Amino acid sequence: MGICFSSDQPNDPTPTPTATATVTPGTSHSDTTSGSYSSNTTTTTTTTSSSSTSSGGNSINSSLSSFSVGSSIGYGQILATSNLRVFTFAELKSATKNFRADTLLGEGGFGKVFRGWLDSTTVAVKKLNSEGYQGLEEWQSEIHFLGRLSHPNLVKLLGYCYEGTELLLVYEYMQKGSLENHLFGRGAAVQPLPWDLRLKIAIGAASGLSFLHTSDREIIYRDFKASNILLDGSYNAKISDFGLAKLGPSASQSHLSTAVMGTLGYAAPEYMQTGHLYVKSDVYGFGVVLVEILTGLRAVDANRPTGFHNLTDWIKPHLQDRRKLKNVMDRQLGDKYPIKAALPVAKLASKCLAPEPKMRPSMKEVLEDLKGIQASTNRTVVVNPN
Repeated sequence: MGICFSSDQPNDPTPTPTATATVTPGTSHSDTTSGSYSSNTTTTTTTTSSSSTSSGGNSINSSLSSFSVGSSIGYGQILATSNLRVFTFAELKSATKNFRADTLLGEGGFGKVFRGWLDSTTVAVKKLNSEGYQGLEEWQSEIHFLGRLSHPNLVKLLGYCYEGTELLLVYEYMQKGSLENHLFGRGAAVQPLPWDLRLKIAIGAASGLSFLHTSDREIIYRDFKASNILLDGSYNAKISDFGLAKLGPSASQSHLSTAVMGTLGYAAPEYMQTGHLYVKSDVYGFGVVLVEILTGLRAVDANRPTGFHNLTDWIKPHLQDRRKLKNVMDRQLGDKYPIKAALPVAKLASKCLAPEPKMRPSMKEVLEDLKGIQASTNRTVVVNPN
């Protein structure tokens, strides 16, 4: 997908978009394939004024005013104002050693992500590709959402920079990288995830999505996938990349009508076919990731035989039957997983993949089910980050 914008930037630290989105269904929006951002970070923050996070009539921030100020939801909170630090480009250039190649963590449609060091704290710095078309509205959306959302299972946005044509975002650094890399990466540095950690990660990601869906004004994440789930040193899952997030429909609406954006294989069928976006469109994406966690198979893989490229086209019958499920479980797990837990997880994934949104469970129900499955096997895992 691409987003065009003017190179003539205004003085407001958060520029106003000047063009519309180009629809390219199936293009990945992830900005880092192995994306590492960090936990255990502390940094001095300065509160930005409302004018510094406003972008005029199209501002997502104006919609965020519909949230209850400072409201708390479960373990999360919607802050009254964003607590984001405004960095200078010189600061971030120095922090990343002039964006040196050996600090590069990943690259995607938005641009490149670099590791940096600020006040002895490791951070991840996402830098917009100034020659690309994608990024301006996503950059704004990231600030307006993550600037006010606080939850243990959402990646923490620390601040941003806007100088001339330079647009950057600064995040906590996540030591273990992305779930995608752990499931599908290759090489000696990539260790297979044991069952207990897979379930822990699924629960963490579900908790983050449930928080978004149960806020005063529902938030639809819109691009849930394995590469957007990042892991800290203890393998706590945190959802990253809010560039496509949308406020959910009002009480009088069932859905939003939007241009189709997202990633092929994860996007819900009703959204791909009609552009109608529901809160439960996210639940479908979660179901796809849950199947990836179980099977170690990518949502879309052109290297598989014809008819098997798209995982959800053929996997559903295997999710309901114990014997069939064993045949598709990730080979890296071997037999080191409890089938009495794997089967209910698979059946839950099948419910999430229901063709109609109303047939899918809510993320709150999904979270409760996953916690129940974990408790039933007494397999709660605590990881020492050291």
